[in-house]
Amino acid sequence: MVRIPSFRRPARSVPSGALPSGCARTAAGTAGVALLGLGVFAAVAGLGLVRHPSLQLQVILLGVGLFPLRGRFPGPVLLALAALTGLASGVGPLTAVAAYALARRTAVARQRARLPAAAGCLLVAVATAAAPLAGPGRMPYGLALGLVLAPTAVVVPGLVGTAQGQQRRLVRALRERGDAAERARRAADSEARTHERSRIAAEMHDLLGHRLSLISLHAGGLEMALGRADPELREEAVLVRRTTRDAMRELRQVLGVLGPLGRDAGPDVLTDATGTRADIAALVAESRDGGVAVRLDWTGPDLDARPAAVRRAAHRVVREALTNVHRYAPSAHVTVSVTHDAEAVRITVRNGAPPGPAVAGAGDAGVGTGRGLTGLRERVELLGGAFDAAPLSSGGFRVDAALPAEPGDALVPEPSAGPYPAGPDATAPGPRGTGSEGGAANTLTLALGLGALCVLMALGTAFVYGSAPGRDAGPRPLPRVGMTYADVTGLGVVDNAAVRAAATGHEPPRPAGTAGCVYPFNGATEARPGGLLVARYCFDAGQRLTAIDRFTVPSVRDAAPWETP
Repeated sequence: MVRIPSFRRPARSVPSGALPSGCARTAAGTAGVALLGLGVFAAVAGLGLVRHPSLQLQVILLGVGLFPLRGRFPGPVLLALAALTGLASGVGPLTAVAAYALARRTAVARQRARLPAAAGCLLVAVATAAAPLAGPGRMPYGLALGLVLAPTAVVVPGLVGTAQGQQRRLVRALRERGDAAERARRAADSEARTHERSRIAAEMHDLLGHRLSLISLHAGGLEMALGRADPELREEAVLVRRTTRDAMRELRQVLGVLGPLGRDAGPDVLTDATGTRADIAALVAESRDGGVAVRLDWTGPDLDARPAAVRRAAHRVVREALTNVHRYAPSAHVTVSVTHDAEAVRITVRNGAPPGPAVAGAGDAGVGTGRGLTGLRERVELLGGAFDAAPLSSGGFRVDAALPAEPGDALVPEPSAGPYPAGPDATAPGPRGTGSEGGAANTLTLALGLGALCVLMALGTAFVYGSAPGRDAGPRPLPRVGMTYADVTGLGVVDNAAVRAAATGHEPPRPAGTAGCVYPFNGATEARPGGLLVARYCFDAGQRLTAIDRFTVPSVRDAAPWETP
């Protein structure tokens, strides 16, 4: 026995103590990006270039706290993260993800350009203004740092998000156009089939209806002619006439299946009461009057508010099943069950094994063709439902049908032959059949791209911090009279033996009270051809600098080889 599927979508249960999937993904994403930001900070701080590490850590934690709010307030969060990036480059990965998400979701071109541009300008302005306090030290270097971080944290992620958002919207538009074209094709095919069915029904009605009308007419004449001559044959003529009339009525009802789906052919086939509880109860009563022990079990409200197609299908299922019982198991007990809820109408007609000898079922070749069940299956499946009919192990027979309460556009079910898959996941971009692989590849590409941006942020920040001069940077002070010997040597003034030898015999007299002099090599150059400029630093007995003299000594130059006599 094939199990009839339920139309109710199963609810997703969340285990107790577990976070919803959305919150878990948000927490995992925030933690991953926060680790990247801490990695950027650690790479720069490990080189000893960060001057205020505690302040930058606090700024990074503030950015991590703002990051989960990017879905609800994308614009303000992006601007706040950009400003924090100007204070600490470790917030750069958070800003990059926020800029990518904002650009990907924004469909208006002006908004997609204005917000990232404002965020980039704000980042540069904050980095420049905060450079003397929390940055490299001087405003020009702060400007350079802002110009390095703005492209990696705002511009490039914004451009990538814009490209992916445009691609996603384009794929969605193409898919919608493809679906619309597929629906139009199906509608055209359905209309063509409907016209063909109507033509076949009209031809069958004209041909068979005419012949049956003649049979009924002749049977009526025969009834009148045999009224007095042979009453017994008259009863047979009455039976022929009534059977012909019933055949005409059933012919119109059967031909209604071939006609348009919105209506059936023949009078009194579809009324406002067709398929309602009263109509089903009337069918059950007719079978009970015919000698069949049948019981009706109805669960749920009436079907009077359901579409006519659903009510007509319910009527046909019950009628055909009871007709088969009359033909093949008239002495069996029958149960007709109808269950109606907000999503589906389920009909089950079940009969037990007849008490007498087994009678061949409807599907046996010698008794029936099974076309009635085939027609029921087609009618139910046209509405998007499910149908099953099979014998029971106990010797009975069971007919199951599940009809959607609101069939909608499911009147012409065909397997999707379009280029795009149907269903709730059809909006995901990517080629058919590779949605999960394409999504995983896209996620991996974005993760690698974010990692590359973090490396660029760390390198750019380290370069700017390393190029900026320190607090004590500047031209070194020159020795002056009165400084001690230790202070003078600390400024790089150290005695050089070669310079002392060059100055011996050519220096001016030393000042009175001089205890010793220092002759440093200070990169002296030729003051004029044949002479060198030499500096002399003289100290007294207390190691105090008393005089700084500069004088020229002659230089000795070897002659060129061809000038040697």
